[in-house]
This record gives sequence, structure tokens and C-alpha cells, in this order.
Amino acid sequence: MSGDGKPSPDKRGGMGALLASIRVLFGNPAIRLILRSATIDAECIYDDRRVRAPIIYHSLAAYSGVNITGCPTTARFLSIILNNIIRLGVRLMKGDEEEVRKALMDPAVRRGITLVLKGLGLYGVTVPQELPAPFLIVWNFTNMCNLRCKHCYQRADKPLPNELSLKEKLMVVRQLDEAGVAAVALSGGEPTIHPHFYTVLHEIARRGMYAAVATNGWVFADIEKLRKAKDLGLRYVEVSVDSADPKRHDWFRGVPGAWERAVKALENAVKLDINHAMAVTITKANIDEVEDILDLAESIGVKRVVFFNFVPVGRGRDNIWLDLDPLEREEFLRTIYKEMSRRKGMEIVSTAPQYGRVALQLSGGEDIAPTHFYVGGDPVVKAVAEFVGGCGAGRIYAGIQPDGTLIPCVFLPIPVGNLREKPFWDLWVNSPLFKLLRDRDKLWGMCRTCPYRNICGGCRARAYAYFNDPMAPDPGCIYNIKYWNKIREEVAERYKISIVTRHR
Repeated sequence: MSGDGKPSPDKRGGMGALLASIRVLFGNPAIRLILRSATIDAECIYDDRRVRAPIIYHSLAAYSGVNITGCPTTARFLSIILNNIIRLGVRLMKGDEEEVRKALMDPAVRRGITLVLKGLGLYGVTVPQELPAPFLIVWNFTNMCNLRCKHCYQRADKPLPNELSLKEKLMVVRQLDEAGVAAVALSGGEPTIHPHFYTVLHEIARRGMYAAVATNGWVFADIEKLRKAKDLGLRYVEVSVDSADPKRHDWFRGVPGAWERAVKALENAVKLDINHAMAVTITKANIDEVEDILDLAESIGVKRVVFFNFVPVGRGRDNIWLDLDPLEREEFLRTIYKEMSRRKGMEIVSTAPQYGRVALQLSGGEDIAPTHFYVGGDPVVKAVAEFVGGCGAGRIYAGIQPDGTLIPCVFLPIPVGNLREKPFWDLWVNSPLFKLLRDRDKLWGMCRTCPYRNICGGCRARAYAYFNDPMAPDPGCIYNIKYWNKIREEVAERYKISIVTRHR
């Protein structure tokens, strides 16, 4: 550390260095053989609790300083070897070892790194990296909702008659745990108004997965409800705010008073020191108020703003005029990258996979912003970004519908099977659609030939929405403007609208 408490200039971020060293060292055939041996499960004792997990997971726990006993001899032996390799890699990349140890104290982080290492052991180095289970599951917990949002991918309203029972929900949580999933985000509909919400939330957290919720904020405007969720293990809350203007937000969300309660929920998250974000769906209805929205976030004390790509699915298909054209999206992505440089201490990201490419271009190759999170100012960020690989539908994340149907992404509702009928692991490994989505060589158009395809790949949900083909070009990208121009008139004619009209 330097005298002012900042990392020394010759030191890199610990986790960035760890991921980069993993990619370099574990690509070696001899080391990969060791790694493959460590992908098998073993049972160890954590304090007085028995934990069955891959040897890799136990190794990472031991590296972080967790007290582990009772491991089989093979597991102990492989752990020593793996930890020495990791220690060497972090040092070679000039990473902060103490930061790595601290991060790996978190079971959810250990799960995520275990997935990367297990993927390397089983599949070798792939670009983007193939994983044995998703980092993240977004679970449409219920179709029940108290708002009527114009872009809702679920057309959420009333609960569906065939939604999972509580027993079935707990069965799903167990399957995700056993598969090694690192994080589960409950979405909807509106998950917080469902009577099973707190029970399932606690079960996710109890099993060591990162428990998150995406909400309209109505319930969590009551600080005691949010406090209860935090006490049960909630670690991240994402509250939707789609305008700095209360009237605009309420118009978009379909219910008066929605803005006030969403803002209050974020204020409560700040007060309770829960990791949080303001979620904004960027459309023609709010593209003119990006700075105002960021000002609002700053005034609340929000440290993270996520701008969601608009995808014309569900009710969004009825309001397809809201979609940005490629020029608007490009200008917007450049704007938020520059805003993050200006607003110190605020993380500003976009789910548009093109954001990784924009950050790389604007920074002269120094920064990359992988979809959904930001990594900047570190020479190893390209390796990190290639692990993530832009759009991760069916590759690093998946969605679950209220009835247990597994889909690649909540915005890409193509069923691959139902968890009532087939185990999650079976569907994740064997689904033909998932296998297709994991192969960037199967893309067509500019998304296949683009030099940035391994850090972007285009939004597969938008490709499907516009072309009925998940491997088609993403028409929202500036490099695919010819496809946008081709479909623009067809869409306008089909819906009898002008898709360039702005809402005023």
C-alpha cells in the first residue's frame, strides 16, 4: 500500500489478478490435470458443519483462512498443490494476496471462482469460458405484481395457476445449490409480495449462495420489511427507477405513487448498508434525462446504477416504439462511461453487452466493462472480460419461470425443460439450445465476425425478439445498423407505429 492508503502502483487488484492468473496457469496441460482431479466432490467439516463440495471449493476456503477439518487425504493433498499454484499466479500478476484472501472468505465468491476453475478443469480454456454451472440464476418467482409496467417481459399481473409450491421452490433451491450456482436473484412479477418470499430467500442464503432481489421497491419502502430481508440473508437489492420525474416513472410503471416508494426503498437500503443498485430501463421515454437520473441516485446516496437494455418481449412488444436505435444506444453508452469517470465513487453499468466494447474503445484499451459489472484501470481486464464474455444467456446465467421452466434468460423465454420433470443439472449440461448459445461460431452477421465478439457477442434476447433467431445479429449495435434499417419499416408497419417517435 502507498502512504495514502491506496494500492501501490505496482500492485493490481487482487481478484482481477487472480482471474488472469487462473487463465494463464491453469491452461497448462499438467496443471489442468491436477485441476480436473480436484473437480470431484469431497466432504469436509467447517466448524461443526459437514459440507460436501468440489475439492476446489475446500481448497479456496483453506486459502482464505477458513478452519476446515476432516477432509479426505486426497482432498488435503490437492488443496495444498492448488493453493500454491494460486499463490504463485497472484504474485506473478502482482496482485494483492490479502484482497484475494478476504474475498474468498465469502462462500458466494468461493462458489464463483470454483465454477471458473471447474470449467477450466473439465473443458480447458475456452473463449468465452465454458462453465459447469451458471454464476447467476434469475428466478421469476411469481407472475403476481402490483404494478403494470409498459416494458414488462412477463406481462406480470396475477399469479399463474401452475406456479411452484413452496415445497417445489425449496427443491429448486437445493438443486441450484448442488449444481454449484453462486448467486440467485429473485425477480418477478414482484417477488416481495409473494407469501413464500422470505422463506425461500432464507434458504438460498443458508446454503451459501448470494441472495439478491430485483424489486419495484413498493414493499421495501417499509424499512422494517427490508431489515427483515437483510436479517434473513438478503445481500443485494436492485430497485427500479425509470425517471427522475415522479410522473414519468408512474406513467411507465402504471401505478401512481410507484416512484415515491421506489426512492424510499433505495433510501432504506442506504440506511441499512445493504449492497444495492438503482435499475433503470433505458428507452426513448427517458433517454433525455440520463444526467438527471444519475443526479437523483447521487442525492439518495446510491453507489451503483444499472441501465437495462430494453428488449421487446412481453408488454415490451406492445410498446416496441420505446426501443433505442443503434445511434442512440451508442451515444448513450459513451455518455454513461464518461459519467462514471466524472462521478467518482459511483459505479455505472449497462446490461447492453456492447458496453464492454465501448469502454475498451474510449479508454484506449485500458478499461473493459463486462456486462453487468465494471472492471477498470487494470492491465488484466481483458482476461477477466473474456471469462464473462458479454451476453451470458444460457452460458453464465439462466432464468427460471414461476412454473419451474428453465430458460436461457428472463428476456429470452425459450423453454429448455421444466425442473418439475428434469433436474437442473441435466438441463444445464444437455440442452441443445444452451449448447448453441455457448458457441459464438454459430452466430451470424456482424456478431459472428466482429473483433469484439468475445467481450460482447450481442444481446441474444434482442436478436430473438427481432429475428426469431437467438443467433441472429443484435440490431441495437452500431455495427449492425444495416439490420436495424432493414427491420425498422417492417416493425413500424406491423405495429402501425413509428419506432423513432419520442415520448414527451
